[in-house]
Amino acid sequence: MADAPSRHCTGCGLTSGACAGACGRDLDPPRFCPECGRRLTVYVTPAHFTAACRDHGEVGPFSPPA
Repeated sequence: MADAPSRHCTGCGLTSGACAGACGRDLDPPRFCPECGRRLTVYVTPAHFTAACRDHGEVGPFSPPA
């Protein structure tokens, strides 16, 4: 299921069809769950960040591009 496209924008939480696509920036962590659109709990450190959905669990860890 990791190869399935996101149903919700991780920058604004809207469905993929309703989002204009300009809400997320490249270095920002995801703020909304791609599965349900619910707000994520995000922890940011200088080296990486993790994001977790209450219903779907951890969405990351992610590392910023070098």
